[in-house]
Amino acid sequence: MAKRLRSPGEALSPVQAKALFDYNRFVFERYVRRIRRLPWEDAIRERETGHHSLFQTLVHILNVHEVWIGYIIQGKSSDQELEKLFQDPLRKPGDWKGFSAYNRSVWNSIEECLQGIAPREMSRAVHAFWMPGKYTVSDGLMQTTFEQAHHLGEIIGALWQQDTEPPSMTWIEIRRAVQGK
Repeated sequence: MAKRLRSPGEALSPVQAKALFDYNRFVFERYVRRIRRLPWEDAIRERETGHHSLFQTLVHILNVHEVWIGYIIQGKSSDQELEKLFQDPLRKPGDWKGFSAYNRSVWNSIEECLQGIAPREMSRAVHAFWMPGKYTVSDGLMQTTFEQAHHLGEIIGALWQQDTEPPSMTWIEIRRAVQGK
């Protein structure tokens, strides 16, 4: 049996995780649409941010989701499995067509993972070789959520620098839109 790090009451519930990732996806897609409306040269221009361009920042957010949710949380965290993933050319799209295919693949794997996750799984221990310490499936889901928010913050700053208003990412507004209310 997998080691539990916390009591289940301290972890996200599957319902909470699903709500959080519905939000994450909706916000992410808003930013994709906004950046796609820019000229390609603006989307790939060096911005001196962590991942250089708006386009590459979006790709990085998908990379993070894929590694944590498609691999680490699924227990596929061996060096060999991750090295094979890191070499996959699908993870390094060079245009919007490749990005769209990768985007669909990542969000489909997230959806699949979250559909089948049981409450007791949320406190199951997971391991990423590059991160010391002990953490859970719930921690991995929160890690990807906060990392997405941080990188969207970079995009927000870059958009404002060129006098382009970024999309809203307010939890309450987005939840209302996701729920269709």
